[in-house]
Amino acid sequence: MFAHLLIATDGSELAAKAETTGLCLAKRMGARVSVVTATEPWSAMTGDPSAFDFPIEDFEKAAAYRAGEILARVSEAAAQFQVSCETLHVVDFPAEAIIKAAEARACDLIVMASHGRRGLKGMLGSQAQRVVTLSAMPILICR
Repeated sequence: MFAHLLIATDGSELAAKAETTGLCLAKRMGARVSVVTATEPWSAMTGDPSAFDFPIEDFEKAAAYRAGEILARVSEAAAQFQVSCETLHVVDFPAEAIIKAAEARACDLIVMASHGRRGLKGMLGSQAQRVVTLSAMPILICR
């Protein structure tokens, strides 16, 4: 039914459950996966005057390092599941990055976690709610 899944992750414990769910689903369906993690742009983080004590170069280096750790872990898990996997780190707002990555890679299902802290009466986290609202493709939300 699905041939190419996009698994979105922020590296959290909850996202790890969605990663596993997506990889299991891909294995059962013989699908391949693309895994995306997003870092908000530095400019989005500079609302606090103390943010200027953290130079953009240091921010970008730290973000790339963290994203590399997250994506390497998921890539290793995909290899254990024997699922074809490509990874992507995007500097953009998470919901927009997820949707753009899924469209650019012609994915047919987005798999992601929801922290469920707000939105739709506490059922979806803010990023999950945005993806559900803005994307035209099917989305599997893991709690």
